[in-house]
Amino acid sequence: MIENLMDKFGLYLEALFRLILAGAIGGVIGWERGSNDRPAGLRTNYLVTMGSCLMMMVSLHASTLHLGGDPGRIAAQVVNGIGFVGAGTIMIKGMSVKGLTTAATLWVDAGIGLAIGAGQYFIGIMSGFLVI
Repeated sequence: MIENLMDKFGLYLEALFRLILAGAIGGVIGWERGSNDRPAGLRTNYLVTMGSCLMMMVSLHASTLHLGGDPGRIAAQVVNGIGFVGAGTIMIKGMSVKGLTTAATLWVDAGIGLAIGAGQYFIGIMSGFLVI
C-alpha cells in the first residue's frame, strides 16, 4: 500500500515539474516580448505553454484509461485552437501586416507545452531556448 502511494506521489511530482517547466519557459518568452513592448507578454505566453502542457498530460492519462485511446486527439485540437486564437491577432492594414509574430509565438508556445506535457523535456527546453 505504501509503495503504491509513493508511486502516485512520484507521478504527481513529475506532473507538477512539467507544469512548472512549461510555465517557466512560456514566462521567459513572454517576458522577452513584454520587455520589447510587443503584444502577448508574460502572462499570455505562460498560460499558453502551461495550458497546452496540462492538456497533453490529460490526453496521455485518458488514453491509458481507455484502451486504444489516441493521445494525439487533444494535441491536434490544441494546435487548431491556438491557430484560431493566433489568427485573431493578425491585422491587415493597407499593405502592412501586424501581429504575425505574435500569432507565431503563441503557436510555438503551444508546441513547447505539448512537448513538455508529453515528457519530451529536451525538445521543449531547446525550442524555448531557440525562440528566445
